[in-house]
Amino acid sequence: MLAALAEGASDISHFSAAADCRSTLDCVSRLGAKVTAQGDRVRIAGAGLAGLRKSRRKLDAGNSGTTMRLLAGILAGQEFRTVIDGDASLRRRPMRRIMDPLAKMGARIHAREGGYAPLEIEGTRLTPIEYTLPVPSAQVKSTILLAGLFADGVTSVIEPVRTRDHTELALAEFGAHLEHEGRAIRIHGRPRLTGRALTVPGDLSSAVFFLAAAMVLPESNIVIHNVGLNPTRSAVLDVLGSMGAPISLVSVSSAHGELVGDISIRHEPLQGGVLEGDAIAQLIDELPAIAVLGPYTEQGIEIRNAAELRVKESDRIAALAENLRRMGAQVEERPDGLRVEGRSAGRLHGAEIEPRGDHRMAMAFAIAALGAEGDTTIRDAECAGVSFPDFFSTLDRLVER
Repeated sequence: MLAALAEGASDISHFSAAADCRSTLDCVSRLGAKVTAQGDRVRIAGAGLAGLRKSRRKLDAGNSGTTMRLLAGILAGQEFRTVIDGDASLRRRPMRRIMDPLAKMGARIHAREGGYAPLEIEGTRLTPIEYTLPVPSAQVKSTILLAGLFADGVTSVIEPVRTRDHTELALAEFGAHLEHEGRAIRIHGRPRLTGRALTVPGDLSSAVFFLAAAMVLPESNIVIHNVGLNPTRSAVLDVLGSMGAPISLVSVSSAHGELVGDISIRHEPLQGGVLEGDAIAQLIDELPAIAVLGPYTEQGIEIRNAAELRVKESDRIAALAENLRRMGAQVEERPDGLRVEGRSAGRLHGAEIEPRGDHRMAMAFAIAALGAEGDTTIRDAECAGVSFPDFFSTLDRLVER
């Protein structure tokens, strides 16, 4: 998205084949950025901050909440009308949380009753605001900061707890002027963004499934190379380490504002534990992979303060509880989380899993199935392609070794 707003070309290496990322490419292309893709290399000839044009058709974000929410911030600052829609799952995800701050900046956004996609965005010249997030959300924060690019003055976002800062780092990399003071992030409007040559690090939220697999299968020992180790995203490594996973980081360096390195892990019995409080905001995408480890731990795993899981691609709390029970786990479901009993409750058995069209559910239960007795069938397993099209073939190669 930032490359589309920059002046000049951006060459991006190691671009993901995930469906969500392809949806973003399609959207920025329809808005006037020239996109050339070959394998995992993408070149984007930016249109400049004032160069986007109205799409002839509505934009399709597919399954990607990140695409819809962040792009809404950019579209709010355009002087044309845009409609952006998505699949059935995305149409169930709440958009009021971005509509309200964007309206305060002057944008007019129409949605289905209750604040659901499709969104019809009447862009305008925006007014800067100071906005305190009612719920920790990196996506909402990013939406406002991207809208702030088109505001006359300084836009501020105040976080109740620190959330993932990939957007801030990328904005700075492209030339935006940001300031940090405590929990406040400020962005100065109307910067000149410049195209860059960039390499995308491996996604830790995807890598965590293989780390979890090593904890399920005895005698496992794996190294995952060139993974993004952003401190606002790597809390999952601390959590696994606190449960007894022997994790090592090697060859750590910085590239384009992001930390990158290799992760080494070998199998050791996990103790389990309780996840709660401020840490949840930095673990939200990794919680499904952690939850399915519960039956393989000594103490079990309890997740609290994670009601946000109910409004992801699926109700992840309900999906985790339902499918773990199908496999024989003892699970207590709660409004804001769940407790999964440890190995003393018995070994998991194979079952038919319903991931509810959610990529992280499909991948999480593939990991749970590795240590289960008997075969497990995951319906609609291709939904993993939203974020990781090669997940099952990669897992198959690892297990075969």
